[in-house]
Amino acid sequence: MEALLSQLPIGLSIAAVLMLVALGLTFTFGQMGVINMAHGEFMMAGAYTAYVLQDWTGREAVLAALPVAFAVAGAMGLVLERAAVRRFYGRPLDTLLLTWGVSLVLQQLARDIFGAPNVQVRAPGWLDGGVRMFGSQLPYTRLFIIVLAAVSALAIWAYQNRTRQGRRMRSVMQNRQLAACSGIDTGRVDQLTFFIGSGLAGVAGVALTLIGPIGPNLGTYYIVDAFLVVVAGGLGRLRGAVIAALALGLLDSYAEFWTDASLAKVIGFAAIVVFLQARPQGLFVLRSRALT
Repeated sequence: MEALLSQLPIGLSIAAVLMLVALGLTFTFGQMGVINMAHGEFMMAGAYTAYVLQDWTGREAVLAALPVAFAVAGAMGLVLERAAVRRFYGRPLDTLLLTWGVSLVLQQLARDIFGAPNVQVRAPGWLDGGVRMFGSQLPYTRLFIIVLAAVSALAIWAYQNRTRQGRRMRSVMQNRQLAACSGIDTGRVDQLTFFIGSGLAGVAGVALTLIGPIGPNLGTYYIVDAFLVVVAGGLGRLRGAVIAALALGLLDSYAEFWTDASLAKVIGFAAIVVFLQARPQGLFVLRSRALT
């Protein structure tokens, strides 16, 4: 029992990372139907933003980079949406090929600017050490990521449910034609949605700098798991993404504890496949009235 409890903080920290990565995909993939393979590279852009800022802010680069990375990654997503993605709405496979090509270009651009070797971003001094939970040491860096993921999820929920623009976003994603007939500027809503989704990827990239070194391939390590979280939770369903991230993070932690890292990934992927066989639409499904 002590061994099982000791894995709980580790599983929660893994879940928090997956949640942060998946939050942006909840907008661009879950709500807009765009398979954005460049989402991982927006995370990379956020991580390198923290790396660049540490020359001016020192060890406080992580905090300073959170809003800057959101703006940088959001702007990159906005340019991508305006330049190319808007021509492919309703064609998810085409968006997959398009954004995959963009991701390769961004990876090479990062190599040309920062070099191929990984680089390190120093964590703030007040994140040194950790807290002991259930017989396991939980670093303050991981605890910070857990808090950041929780705050981000609450902020997104409040935006979607308590603001006028958030309600407009939900209406466009649920029924674009009816929203347009109601006078909503769907093009502007699309821009804002892609900006927020991409900006959240930048925030996730900053958080990942607290875990280890960063490099041009940073996004490829998390993008598949993030898509699995969004699909398993239900497309566009925020609470589904949160629950799916918790489940996958805990499963990965305990599977790695009993086996090894590679086999743990296989077990997690197999569990998602089996789950989707039983519930192909995910944990939560958008309920609507339709003619039968």
